[in-house]
Amino acid sequence: MRQRPVVAKPITVETDDQLSSRQNSGEKRSREPTSLSSPTDSTIFLLCLAFRIVNSLLIQTYFNPDEHWQSLEVAHRLVFGYGHLTWEWRKGIRGYLHPLIFAGLYKVLAFLGIDTPWLMVKSPRLLQALFSAVGDLYCYKFSSVIFGTIAARWALFAQLTNWFMFFCFNRTLSNSLEAVLTLVGLYHWPCMRISPSDASLVSRKLGLAIAGLACAIRPTCAIIWVYIGFLELLLTRDRLRFVALEVVPIGALMLGLSSIVDRVMYNSWIFVPLNFLKFNFLSSGGDYYGTHPWHWYFSQGFSVMLFTFLPFSIAGIIKSKYWKLSGLVAWVLTLYSVLGHKEFRFVLPVLPIGLMFSGYSLAVMAKPAPPNSRRRSSPCYKCCSQAGFAVFFLLATNIPMALYMSLVHQRGTEDVMIYLSKEARGDKVSHILFLMPCHATPYYSTLHHKVAMRFLDCTPSEEKGIPDESDRFMIDPVGFMEEFSKNWSLPSHIVLFKSQEQLLRDFLVLHSFRESQRFFHAHFKVDRDLQASVVIYTSDHL
Repeated sequence: MRQRPVVAKPITVETDDQLSSRQNSGEKRSREPTSLSSPTDSTIFLLCLAFRIVNSLLIQTYFNPDEHWQSLEVAHRLVFGYGHLTWEWRKGIRGYLHPLIFAGLYKVLAFLGIDTPWLMVKSPRLLQALFSAVGDLYCYKFSSVIFGTIAARWALFAQLTNWFMFFCFNRTLSNSLEAVLTLVGLYHWPCMRISPSDASLVSRKLGLAIAGLACAIRPTCAIIWVYIGFLELLLTRDRLRFVALEVVPIGALMLGLSSIVDRVMYNSWIFVPLNFLKFNFLSSGGDYYGTHPWHWYFSQGFSVMLFTFLPFSIAGIIKSKYWKLSGLVAWVLTLYSVLGHKEFRFVLPVLPIGLMFSGYSLAVMAKPAPPNSRRRSSPCYKCCSQAGFAVFFLLATNIPMALYMSLVHQRGTEDVMIYLSKEARGDKVSHILFLMPCHATPYYSTLHHKVAMRFLDCTPSEEKGIPDESDRFMIDPVGFMEEFSKNWSLPSHIVLFKSQEQLLRDFLVLHSFRESQRFFHAHFKVDRDLQASVVIYTSDHL
């Protein structure tokens, strides 16, 4: 009689070949050995929540304009009646579902009368910390289902210590919530399990609803769920039921709800996913904001996000042989590589998957050696295990990077708005002019005071090759300002980067402006020039 394979968790006793064989055969996992005490979901969630709250308070730098301009700025306008809507909202390219989350938060702060400058800045990231903790929990739960509890602990370690997750996961980007929903959704889809029968039809329906919500918040998330959907269609036995009784009605329900929300907010029927698809995919509108070579995600983008976890992720992919999950990462990176415009945040939803594979490889390294192996008897094994060295290496490389990027790099544009907010509350500000690339700072959502503000516009032109207002300023700051000042309303404050200030100093002095504050911004080049500091010039006519 043929002996059944070992069914304990793979990291404890199984070899790679045994794990691969069990994955292919679809054999179910048994419960964890009683010698291993597994923390409860609530314990893990509370620990992750505490970590993410501290994480959110440590984020004091500027990363991407959408963190403010496509979520908080919109929410501020909805609740307080003033705020700027970028051109995407006039074109119907953005949906209101994501900003409404923060509008609800602002409404509570306003109702309680605690919409102070500090809470206006910190509370959205604290709310995102709650969502991020849910994502961390499901990273652990999903890893536990496919790799075992020991590997799940290592995956959670990777999730919490990876520099980019620390730097970006708590930001109020739609990509951050998309990443959370992706982790929650993957956990509920049967096709992503070792044995699809481990998950019920109810779980699949919930996973489908979460996928629909993720796509409603960010339409490009469909790239992930098309892969998952086809995989489920391939593996399930009830294909007709899956399509007719689950995909169609649940998909229609989620699409209908998001369309109704946008109908109410836009005051007309706007089909945001179609507009988004037309601009970003069919017309390559995103290319207006810069392009990268096709291989950027593989050679730079995703590799930088993984950072020193990269070799561990590759090792985990090879050792686990869990190809349908690693295939999802490859699918997402490949499709996004087709687009000319590329950003780190676009592939944030699959970063936790790469870190889960890192967790698997770390768990393999930490697995105790057999009693009679040479490794156990070596002096090196006794004083310093491979896993211990790996942990030290990962912490020593990721913690400094995470803290530098969150506390130091590009903090000037955040600091300047916090300062101006305090000045505005003291009635020392009447009109602010930003002479810098468009959307380089937060706006009314941080200032939280109704004063006139003006920034250089960068709405894409209908005709290619025509520079926008922001580009024309960056090409020739002096010439632009000489023309611009002929018809300007004299501002009380001008905000600009040091690189442009050096060129405009004579112009500013001529128009009775003097330097009043300077804020450190960056140590090295950002975008076009070294934007070392952000400078405020104040009118002498105040």
